[in-house]
Amino acid sequence: MPLQAPPAAFGTEDILISLCNSVSRVLTIATASQIHYSGMVQIHYSGMVQRITRTCLKPDIGCFVLFDGGFSGLVVINFSASAAMELYENYLLNMGMAKSDLASSHTSDEVSNVMGELMNQIVGDFTGKVARELQTHITQNQPKMLALNKQVMLSVDANLDQPEARRVTFHTGRNNIFYLEMAIDRTEFIKLYDFEPNEAPDPDALIAQVNGGAKAPAPAAPALKNSEHDDLLDSLGM
Repeated sequence: MPLQAPPAAFGTEDILISLCNSVSRVLTIATASQIHYSGMVQIHYSGMVQRITRTCLKPDIGCFVLFDGGFSGLVVINFSASAAMELYENYLLNMGMAKSDLASSHTSDEVSNVMGELMNQIVGDFTGKVARELQTHITQNQPKMLALNKQVMLSVDANLDQPEARRVTFHTGRNNIFYLEMAIDRTEFIKLYDFEPNEAPDPDALIAQVNGGAKAPAPAAPALKNSEHDDLLDSLGM
């Protein structure tokens, strides 16, 4: 009697790859630029992922979002000023704005708004893939953005009992660097039977949604006012 193949299992690294693909896909479409993460075949960078003990916000712009549901987790993206400005400028120029109308500093509220909107699109793309491919459901909170001049250790309650944390290095088209960090509960999805994942959204529809003919972004994450900024730092245990 032939041996039966073991059921397919999807663990932390598989979930991380799915998230990395969402970062690459959304930023490439939104900015019409080339975004790579370490490990993609078409680039020469090493496919190494760091196992880390905790996630943290770092200068120059840190963004984080919590998700919960079928599994819980925390996603952090830390942008250097040069990476943030490249993505911000390409995003708005791709939408038809004039370069003279763009902010000149990464500390501008407009830059935070745009990076928050891009983060929102990334996590939205990721949660959609989780529903289609893992047949479970997760929800996200509103992304939070902070312009930082020093490292901030996160102490947000993400309801993680056995956290596993990873860090991945990304490079933009101009070779600016930013970092993705993910912390999730130790989990494994085992396929009980074969099924066809639901079809992904049409990429052309996503491009149309991003470009949309608008002359300014519809920010999903408004810049934090001073009082909100202080409240958020209090919630981070600072």
